[in-house]
Amino acid sequence: YSTFLQRAYDQIIHDVAIQKLPVRFAIDRAGMVGADGVTHQGSYDIAYLANIPEFVVTAPSDELELARMVKTAALYNEGPIAFRYPRGQGTAISISENYDAIDIGKARIIQWADKKELDQQQEKNNGQNTDIAFVNYGTHLHLIKKAVIDLGKHEIVPTIIDARFVKPLDEILFTKIARTHKAIIVVEDGAVGGFSAHLLHFLTQQGLMDKGLIYRTLCFPDEFIDHATQEEQYNQAGLTTEAMIETALKIQKLFV
Repeated sequence: YSTFLQRAYDQIIHDVAIQKLPVRFAIDRAGMVGADGVTHQGSYDIAYLANIPEFVVTAPSDELELARMVKTAALYNEGPIAFRYPRGQGTAISISENYDAIDIGKARIIQWADKKELDQQQEKNNGQNTDIAFVNYGTHLHLIKKAVIDLGKHEIVPTIIDARFVKPLDEILFTKIARTHKAIIVVEDGAVGGFSAHLLHFLTQQGLMDKGLIYRTLCFPDEFIDHATQEEQYNQAGLTTEAMIETALKIQKLFV
């Protein structure tokens, strides 16, 4: 479990990471866990592992991505690698018998709404804009997709990226996103200080925030979330489709 791994933090650093040993960390109960209570919330593994040098840290967005990450971890021998997955059911996505491993540090584009292409097809797209990019890290990609459908009613057509890796980041793709969009909204299934913090650090260090790029994060609040259902816990954390839509609409008003 994510919370059990917390107890081994010293060993993770001293006995694995420093020696670059090819240990595979399969982290169960990542994110909100519902009835297990406040002590078992998998809130912190993204942050506490991504801070360690020589680590590959990744998170799947669905069952197929998890299967591919298991395969990726089995093939990776250059150092420690971690993948996390939640308690509960998946999204019922089909998984074939044959699937490929994932290139280390490679995010995937779910939807790339290119403004130039949309401008060329203005009549078809009703003048919709592509100023916002949603970046997912974890299990909320399906909620982002739902939010994007509703945002289409407001003539907003965002880009959607599934980051997959917090370490290493897909620096080439995120550089392109920063240069071609006005705003980034990160949706992260973990505590403050995780994926979004690492992405923001990269963007600021590369000067990609210098021209007014707007940046927002939806992640767990800086508080302990107590016993409840998983749905109630995510509602309390603000990781909902409604919160994503509201965030995008507030950002859109800044463009006017």
